[in-house]
Amino acid sequence: MRTYPGPADIRERAMTRLDDGDLWNRAKRGDADAFAALFERHAGMVYTYCFRRTADWAIAEDLTSVVFLEAWRRRAGVDLAAAKVLPWLLGVATNVLRNERRSLRRYHAALNRLPRLEPERDFAEELTERLGDEQRMRELLVLVGRLPQVEQETLALCIWEGLSCAEAAFVLDVPEVTVRTRLFRARARLRELGGEVATGPDVSPVEGSDVR
Repeated sequence: MRTYPGPADIRERAMTRLDDGDLWNRAKRGDADAFAALFERHAGMVYTYCFRRTADWAIAEDLTSVVFLEAWRRRAGVDLAAAKVLPWLLGVATNVLRNERRSLRRYHAALNRLPRLEPERDFAEELTERLGDEQRMRELLVLVGRLPQVEQETLALCIWEGLSCAEAAFVLDVPEVTVRTRLFRARARLRELGGEVATGPDVSPVEGSDVR
């Protein structure tokens, strides 16, 4: 007997064909399915970003939930084009990370009331592998942690997450020249520290700039 997709299946397929901008506009109007589609699309990168900043999978998972709770709370007042949705989410994540303890405390009750949100990607890796990842990341953060916070954020966004300087500038709400200067200084400091952090191709700051 031939089966046909139900309304829910048809709607889910329709969501996958929409770009981020269309999904965000629907979410702004209260469409939970559109917001869920954005979660499925971008939770993995937000989760990885939070892990690389904390070196703790469990904390990163909670922070990812906080990011999307905050995004849902703020959605009505934010206009985003398709290319800006992920950078904006990473900007929310950056602010959540800056106030990690307060963020988790503020949203703890809400997190307990909500079902666990799981993107399609399987994050439940073997415990030994997860612990190994955390140990390697902690060792890396010991080195990167010697940089000023603004340089840590810039390095994480541009190098670890692969954002362009323009996208990182949007995330951090600073001029692009500021991002380029911070990235240049972060690389220079890491070289002085003898670090082996992959920092990507050189990006020189604008000549004569002294942006912090």
